[in-house]
Amino acid sequence: MSYDRFLAAIKEPALIDLAAHWNAARGEHPLPAWGDIDAVALRRLLPFIWAWRYDAARQTYIGRLAGEEVTAVVGVNVRNRAIEDCFSAAALPVIRARLDAVRVGPSVMYGNGTVYVRHGYTGSGERIILPLASDHQHADGVIGATYYRFAIKPATGEAIAFDPEEETIEFFPLGG
Repeated sequence: MSYDRFLAAIKEPALIDLAAHWNAARGEHPLPAWGDIDAVALRRLLPFIWAWRYDAARQTYIGRLAGEEVTAVVGVNVRNRAIEDCFSAAALPVIRARLDAVRVGPSVMYGNGTVYVRHGYTGSGERIILPLASDHQHADGVIGATYYRFAIKPATGEAIAFDPEEETIEFFPLGG
């Protein structure tokens, strides 16, 4: 099963906890809804969690949540903002392609390696992305987490570069 292979790939315990919570939240459905995710159960992970809902009419992602560690690296709070307002034009195609692959697949994604570059400093870590579905069937959003290992912690508001070649990505299709 793809989910089991995905779970086995994750090294960071916090990301394993999020993946396990997501899987339990599915219950007997193919996908969990945003409302099935329990923020209280995930409270120690919240600094690393982020979520987007897909706005089909606008054909874009709108931010739902970004923890303080994520906001520090991205440089803006994504809540209620279109993805185009949160990332550089150079980074958008790669970010959207990843979110789309998870949502449309549906798939789950695991990434590790250099997850950001800023003023010559790199931040390594792990990232997971999981689909969400309001109707438990058709994905219309994602929840993810990026666990950073900082060489030097970034200052809020600094512009980051994004080098997708430095992050190893793997998608695991969900059966259906």
